[in-house]
Parts: sequence; structure tokens; C-alpha cells
Amino acid sequence: MQRRMNSAVLLESVMLASRTVADVGCGDGALVRLMARQGAFAIGIDCTRAQIAAARAAPPAGNEVYVEAVGEALPFKDSSMDVVVFFNALHHVPIEAQAAALAETRRVLKPGGVAYIAEPIAEGPNFELVRLVEDETEVRARAYAAIKEAARNGLREEKEIAYVHTMTFANYEAFRERNVRIDPTRRPIVERLDAKLRARFQRLGRPTPEGFGFDQPMRVNLLRKALTAN
Repeated sequence: MQRRMNSAVLLESVMLASRTVADVGCGDGALVRLMARQGAFAIGIDCTRAQIAAARAAPPAGNEVYVEAVGEALPFKDSSMDVVVFFNALHHVPIEAQAAALAETRRVLKPGGVAYIAEPIAEGPNFELVRLVEDETEVRARAYAAIKEAARNGLREEKEIAYVHTMTFANYEAFRERNVRIDPTRRPIVERLDAKLRARFQRLGRPTPEGFGFDQPMRVNLLRKALTAN
């Protein structure tokens, strides 16, 4: 697979200027700010209070906003969004709620609107590093199955893109902090496995000018809501 930046794939796949965009599972808001800089009215959604706090603390890039909510109960009116983004997020939705999250995506999209769903594939150095804390093999597979079944929710698949993105961390401490912030329940696991994680970080990491790089195969699925109701 070709090595590409996540941001480059998004920007070439989705028109953002003057669009209303929801980023579900926005984390610290980096992608929200990227889309705001492209002229979108971007709304970040996350269920983790620490992530929302970090997003709100960052210097704004435009008129972006952040809301604490979950993907299976989006706080938007019907047909109000041009684009809904799930970036590294659908597999974090409980398996039993993934279909509901895609149904919510269809509900809030305008006719002809686009769902951009980027999911990490369960392989590669970054996956091998993180799986010591939480093995996401099953949840990632179930998320992909939910995407493929999205036609049941009125979302037609237009395109699938596979590539390799390099995750970069300045040091082990930056990696550890990010993982705990993503899911605070991981903290005791990370603390217990600290020595093993540090050793695996050093073994799998590829030195880069910015720190250490970990290749992560990615898959993007572009889904579109029908222009008219079936």
C-alpha cells in the first residue's frame, strides 16, 4: 500500500469549503481545526470529557465548536450536515451500537451528503504497539462489517481507499499520554504494562526527525446518502 498522510486523503476525497461538517469522535480536535481552516463549519463530537477539554483549549482555527455526545445519538437535526466524519472512531462505538451510529449518520446527513469513515486495519507496527494495551482486532472487524452493511441504513458506498499512514510520537511519554487521554480507563493498564510498552515502543519505532514513526495501514470508505428517499 502507498504511504500517505491521513489529512491528504481526507482533503482530496471530500469537499469542505462552506460545508457543515460533524467530526464524530473528534479527540483533541486536530481534524476539526484542519477542516475549519479549509472553510468548513466544523463541529467536533466526543464522548470523553478530557478530549473535549483538550479540543476547546487549543487555539481556534475558525468558528469550530465542540459538543460532548455519542455517535449513536447525534445532537443534530435531520438532514442538517453536508459531511459526517468518523476518523479512527467507529470501532470505538460499542459493537451493538455501530449500526445505530450509521443510522444516525444517515439521519443527520442532507440528501446527497457524504459519510467519510476512516478506520485502522488490525495490522502493522502501530497496531502491534497498541494491542498490548487493548487488542482491537474484533471491534475493528465488526466496524468494517457495519460499514459494508450500511446500505441497510440508506448509505451507498462509493469508494474504498487503502493506504499506510505513519503515526509519529516525539517520545514514549507522548504515546502514553495520548492513549490515556483517548480512553481514561486505560490508565491502570498502561501503568501496569509501562515497562513492556516502553520496550515495544523502542523495538517497533522507526526514528524520524520528529521522534518515532509507527506505520498504520488504513482504510477509508466513502458513503453517500441518496438524493431522494427510497
